[in-house]
Amino acid sequence: MHEFSRKFITQWRKLQLPFRDQTVIAAVSGGADSIALLLALDDLRKRKKLNLRFIIAHFNHNLRGSDSERDAHFVQNLTEARDFELALRIGNISIRGNLEQNARDERYQFLRETAENLHASIILTAHTINDQAETILLNLIRGSGLDGLSGIKQKRKIGKESEVILARPLLNWAKRSDTENFCLENKIEFRCDAMNEDLSFGRVRVRKILLPKLKEFNPKIIETLAKTACLLREDLDVIQKVAAQNSRSCANKSVKQKEKYLLVKDLTDLLPSIRRMILRQWLKNERGDLRQLTAKHFESIEYLIVSRKSGKIIQLPGGEFVVKEKGKLIFNTKI
Repeated sequence: MHEFSRKFITQWRKLQLPFRDQTVIAAVSGGADSIALLLALDDLRKRKKLNLRFIIAHFNHNLRGSDSERDAHFVQNLTEARDFELALRIGNISIRGNLEQNARDERYQFLRETAENLHASIILTAHTINDQAETILLNLIRGSGLDGLSGIKQKRKIGKESEVILARPLLNWAKRSDTENFCLENKIEFRCDAMNEDLSFGRVRVRKILLPKLKEFNPKIIETLAKTACLLREDLDVIQKVAAQNSRSCANKSVKQKEKYLLVKDLTDLLPSIRRMILRQWLKNERGDLRQLTAKHFESIEYLIVSRKSGKIIQLPGGEFVVKEKGKLIFNTKI
């Protein structure tokens, strides 16, 4: 067995993923990372290490004209040659706002819908240790707390109300050079996305400019960042668990006024790290996500909690707001 496949199956066990009788979706773009994922699954399936139904899912972002079509044809041909099932969708991505985020949203919606329609229990993506390092640096540059600095989670539910698991079996160990070499050793020429060379994207600048500079200080900076992320994730898990226990006593709801609120007194008695996590969990539950919320928003809400003033409104994106009134921290969507 190739070393790549051996490391892959070791991570599979660590993630406690199923070995038989379930359906698994594997997201494959055509790049080296996702093709290495496909090849490892094929190898382990043929060796009877994984007795699962695998479906290769390719999302054509339709952003690069004929190149996008060639990516799709490449994945389709390789999928058929390796005797996998294929799920394919052509996207219609809005170029308004954040193009990267819009593309990601549509891609994950496709994966989630494919999993639900085909009764899959697992979705696999091919994020590597390089992706982890880039994500941590991006979050650090933007200004982030523990959640952002702990990086990409290796295993989680795909959505709040879904039982489908999103898993990343390459994340903690495979470098981009590992995936490229594995493809070449299997005599597979992977696809290269020209957008990965476009320095107008922050992630590309981190990859092409910042990381090479950091390697001058620490040649193993990618591994170091990934290890740091694992340690921070462990700390974050503890804080989230304690925050969830404390949030039950802080949270309440006025059925009559349809206000979702926290009790200020209970919040002020907590350690700042626990209080911040309760605020994040509360707003995530009420809004659906934390997008467009910055550190400044949370700082303003925290100041509101500890100040003696009442009635002050903290504006949030999308017309939402938080206000402190009569000992309650209230979230609402209309003023």
